[in-house]
Amino acid sequence: MDIKAQAERRDRPTPGSPDLWLLRLSDTPDSFADPASLDPAERERAAALARPADRIRFTAAHVALRAVLASYLAVPPADIRYVREECPCCGGPHGRPALRGFPDDLHFSLSHRSDLVLIGVARAPIGVDVDMVSDAVESDELALMLHPEEQREARRLDPVRRPRAIARLWTRKEAYLKGLGTGLGRDPATDYIGLDPEGTRRTRGDWHFLDVPVDRGYVASAAVREPLTAGPLPLHRLTRVQDCSCT
Repeated sequence: MDIKAQAERRDRPTPGSPDLWLLRLSDTPDSFADPASLDPAERERAAALARPADRIRFTAAHVALRAVLASYLAVPPADIRYVREECPCCGGPHGRPALRGFPDDLHFSLSHRSDLVLIGVARAPIGVDVDMVSDAVESDELALMLHPEEQREARRLDPVRRPRAIARLWTRKEAYLKGLGTGLGRDPATDYIGLDPEGTRRTRGDWHFLDVPVDRGYVASAAVREPLTAGPLPLHRLTRVQDCSCT
């Protein structure tokens, strides 16, 4: 099915069980970098990126997001319109992205880093983040931006395990801040989430965290403002824009 045609409707996620989609850019066809389905604002943001690789990554990620959302809404990807909710920090129109003109019970989040794109779709506010594991020096610098108790936890870790644990915590924190709609406008040191390098699920108030298994050298997390159901959540591998098929 062409991405301009109406997509077959996919069942929406059930409460407590968000859908997670992963795209590896190095495995994707050229159609993922075709900006035809993007709106003028997305094309302008892509064009403003200096590096060609960044423009391709941005375009492919946003084309994939539209294809995924279109499969739930049964509309052509190009018909999807976005709006920004109010920022919880300042009240400005740059908070969490949302759908415009569709029922408000479908929430989404997008993250991309290097070769990977991660998309989360849920019936409650959601944030997702994917990142690469930094080297020891960059990891220690990143740790200085964490909550004081998280910094103490990081210092107690074995130096070999520390970079991955810090990277995983950082993705939990970014997912949470994206779910709130503040992004890094809220100081990452404000909220304690905790390293817990062996744990896969955590909670903070109404927010529930899930570590997402991704490719070697990367870490990823999701934060959802609702309790998660028991058992592992499926991770769909996005392979084609046309039908959002997964493996």
